[in-house]
Amino acid sequence: MIPFDPTEIARLAERLLSGEMSVEDFTGRMCQPSIADLGEVQVDLDRSRRCGFPEVIYAQDKPVETIETIVRAMVEHGIDVLATRLSAEKATVLLAKFPLGRYNAVGRTFRLPLPQPPRPCGKVAIVTAGTSDLPVAEEARETALWMGAEVVTVQDVGVAGPHRLTASLPAIADADAVVVVAGMEGALPSVVGGHVACPVIAVPTSVGYGASFGGLAALLGMLNSCAANVTVVNIDAGFKGGYIGGLIAGNAVRRRGG
Repeated sequence: MIPFDPTEIARLAERLLSGEMSVEDFTGRMCQPSIADLGEVQVDLDRSRRCGFPEVIYAQDKPVETIETIVRAMVEHGIDVLATRLSAEKATVLLAKFPLGRYNAVGRTFRLPLPQPPRPCGKVAIVTAGTSDLPVAEEARETALWMGAEVVTVQDVGVAGPHRLTASLPAIADADAVVVVAGMEGALPSVVGGHVACPVIAVPTSVGYGASFGGLAALLGMLNSCAANVTVVNIDAGFKGGYIGGLIAGNAVRRRGG
């Protein structure tokens, strides 16, 4: 059985008292198992209580039938769905099954938002070095939005034209976290880190010519950043960057009492 947190219990009780939920549905939700056993897939239903946010579907290499089964299970248990690395072909199938879903073709994400209690949001800024980095940046943006954060995006401000970043600094100055997405030599996070008073999550991308080694050069450059507020996630890991940014922003709001 899932040990519900007080906020979730209160939300379910309000729906019960208002008549939106039957007694049977209420007791069923309160007694539901912590894992949805779908055979080859075990959906973690307790992750939201433990970690603050539910499980996310990594759609790459999964058959679309399996993804559909997972989405249905999550919807049945009131989970706000986010799937990453979803191809356009699979998205077409899912959108036919779930018309309220939203597909971001650039970021390759699929969302099926469900009514949820308000979460502390905070502000996450997504900064890209170039337009070639947009697919990874969009994955980060969709993830942060899924987590309830206010998101501002600043695009194409790489170090080849540093004045572009300077002009955009007012838009990110009050962010709780900044996710910087860059390929090539990966220099932009260090520059951004020298301008903001919050954590900077650097996301290296596989954008670049041969000596970039599929993003390894950017990764190593970011790991060697001299800006003390820069931390780094994996190559092309827009989801991870957006998720960490969302967690930082949410915790910052809670500390402020907002």
